[in-house]
Amino acid sequence: MTDLRNEMDSDLDQNYSLNSNADPKNMQELTIYNVQDKFQTMSDQIITRIDDMGNRIDDLEKSIADLMNQAGIEGQGPEK
Repeated sequence: MTDLRNEMDSDLDQNYSLNSNADPKNMQELTIYNVQDKFQTMSDQIITRIDDMGNRIDDLEKSIADLMNQAGIEGQGPEK
């Protein structure tokens, strides 16, 4: 998931960023800057949530495996 975040950040930097040293010179540049800033914030939040969900799924899988081991069930797969 971190690779995805780095790839998205790189794409944003290459394609959408304004010169970070330059102040917006007109309303259009200011609007573009604000939209980009909001987009980056939302993207970061989404990636963080995806990472958290991945971690929760990993924890759930481990818990299920532990419960199966305690019950004496080896990884037999789903019942048919």
